[in-house]
Amino acid sequence: MPRKPSGSPPPPRPQGERELVVIATPEAGLRARATGLQSTTNLDVAPLTKVLQASKARLIPLFGPTEEHAAPKAAAGVDGGAPMVQLQRYYRVEAADEQLDALARSLRALPMVEAAYVKPPAEPAYEVLNTMQPQVVDAPPTTPDFTTRQGFLGAAPGGVDALHAWTLPGGRGAGVRVIDIEGAWRFTHEDLTQSQGGVVGGSQLPDPIWRNHGTAVIGVIGGDTNGQGVTGISPDAFVRAISIFGGLGSGGAIRRAADLLGAGDVILIELHRPGPLATGVGQEGFIAIEWWPDDYDAIQYATSRGVIVVEAAGNGAQDLDAPAYDVPQPGFPPGWSNPFRRGARDSGAILAGAGAPPRGTHGHDHGPDRSRLDFSNFGAAVDAQGWGREVTTTGYGDLQGGGNEDLWYTDGFSGTSSASPIVVGALSCLQGVRRAQSTALMTPMEARALLRSTGSPQQDAPGRPASQRIGNRPDLRQLLATQVQTVPLHRYWNAGAGDHFYTTNWNELGGGNHGWGYEGIQCHIYPTARSGTVPLYRYWNAGIGDHFYTTSWGELGAGAYGWGYEGIQGHVYPTARSGTVPLYRYWNAGIGDHFYTTNWGELGTGAYGWGYEGIQCYVEPMARSGVPLTEGEAARASGPAMSGFEAGSGMRVMPGLEATGAVPASFQMTGKGTTAPASFSTGRMAGKETLEIEGKGASSQDVTLTLRIGRG
Repeated sequence: MPRKPSGSPPPPRPQGERELVVIATPEAGLRARATGLQSTTNLDVAPLTKVLQASKARLIPLFGPTEEHAAPKAAAGVDGGAPMVQLQRYYRVEAADEQLDALARSLRALPMVEAAYVKPPAEPAYEVLNTMQPQVVDAPPTTPDFTTRQGFLGAAPGGVDALHAWTLPGGRGAGVRVIDIEGAWRFTHEDLTQSQGGVVGGSQLPDPIWRNHGTAVIGVIGGDTNGQGVTGISPDAFVRAISIFGGLGSGGAIRRAADLLGAGDVILIELHRPGPLATGVGQEGFIAIEWWPDDYDAIQYATSRGVIVVEAAGNGAQDLDAPAYDVPQPGFPPGWSNPFRRGARDSGAILAGAGAPPRGTHGHDHGPDRSRLDFSNFGAAVDAQGWGREVTTTGYGDLQGGGNEDLWYTDGFSGTSSASPIVVGALSCLQGVRRAQSTALMTPMEARALLRSTGSPQQDAPGRPASQRIGNRPDLRQLLATQVQTVPLHRYWNAGAGDHFYTTNWNELGGGNHGWGYEGIQCHIYPTARSGTVPLYRYWNAGIGDHFYTTSWGELGAGAYGWGYEGIQGHVYPTARSGTVPLYRYWNAGIGDHFYTTNWGELGTGAYGWGYEGIQCYVEPMARSGVPLTEGEAARASGPAMSGFEAGSGMRVMPGLEATGAVPASFQMTGKGTTAPASFSTGRMAGKETLEIEGKGASSQDVTLTLRIGRG
């Protein structure tokens, strides 16, 4: 990992504290009360009381003020797919630091104690080069706009293409709540005032290392849109923070955050700890905190409630697939296994590694773009990467400094610390678009699968091949094309004006306004251009009171014959594609109205004064929203690929999609370990458990299919 130049003093270390965690046996029925320890199963608590009193120590429930409060809360409507962990059996021990190791050994010898272990201090994953010093000169009266220095906002592969996400409703993260977990922040910063709720748990540590770090993280995610300083990737997301200090600890902070959030919201864990291979040199050997049982169970609690958790993979330069991480620390509970192996024991978190920014960023070269930086941990469990160097954000003061910390900015935020909020920002943009489209929010496992199946690929670097996995850099344009592909085209009728109106913007008329009555969704079209589509132009003629839509720019261009150009309504296909339907166009000269419908039965070749003008374009009859299967749910189909399905491993499934085309008379699909053979013919057919297949058509060679994937 990077070192300070020879002869330089070692960088300062952030303050931290060790934690002694105890897990009581299920049979103990232990209760820690102000009056002393009790057992609901009438076991003898005297030996435990004696050990604690000898060290003037106190046992306190880790995940709540009482065991009853600590018990996991089920989230309404969320199926986490994992058994609820017994958080009420976890305790922390308040005692002098020098007594913790001996106390842990004594506690492990007691029959009421299942596990007792000491966690080393958590630190921000700040990497030793985050030692930037503030400029002495005072900041100017108005802070310049630094967004041109935020290359990670730009198009892929260099950035995550937040600029594209911002063009879509919800694409700035509106409606998404984020909680950052670390130690301190400066929420009074001039660029962190618009969409934040401050610190909502724990006590901030008065340490400038923690404070600058937290301020920098928040700036990457939620820096204000104000024309000065920086802009966060998801500036409309509502960002708050919880400190691990003040008695919460890391596990307690995660639990508190999970209870304050709902399904689809995001927790960011900006911490790591020295693992079993730590050398004592800088942060070498530091690993992601889910390796410790209480942190793992708190994370799993959060993800079981539908909360997405992004966790810094750590700056320890470690191969997380190394056998050393399969060996439990003394005092870990029986049955513990290495969470970096995932499989049966998977917290559900997204691990973020640190990749190099494009060469030449801020005049520096850290190796090939998207290659693993030498300090970043790597391994099969690392899901995605962000910039691990040269991140321009709030705090530190090396880009703009002076005597007022509220005006500080940096050009050099680094580590998996800078990478993780980039991943959080991208997910918040994506989730915001889903909220705006009223489509199902991403689950933690879906978010992870999307990051793994899309993005700008990791690159090789000398001595750091791409096989040392830190994952892809998120690409929001690609993610959004996969995530939400179509939007509804709403249809309205104004009897007074004799005009039909169509829009993808629900806010224009909503359920009906200004004389227009809502007639429903006419079809679905694409909000942005995609391969094979053309623009659908919209015009308005105030003289005759008519809205007009066409795919031919040559008809009216920028406006003609009284029609004024109002812009591109959406994107459609000019010719038939599998699964699309025609959008028929009609004109009624008597009332001066253009009418569009996908239902031939409404007017056919013309009726009631409307003359048929032909097929305007081809549209989707229902929403297309692509969701990749999670790992282990990969499906395969023998025979030719059908519209809406991509055959082969990691096949993408469009829930609710109807795809029409020629298919084999029968084929076999496998999903989530379930084999569901089905022969296609007229009528209804159903596969087993996770697959439901419907078919209709004149023969088994001409069918319409709907494939639904269950997550049960």
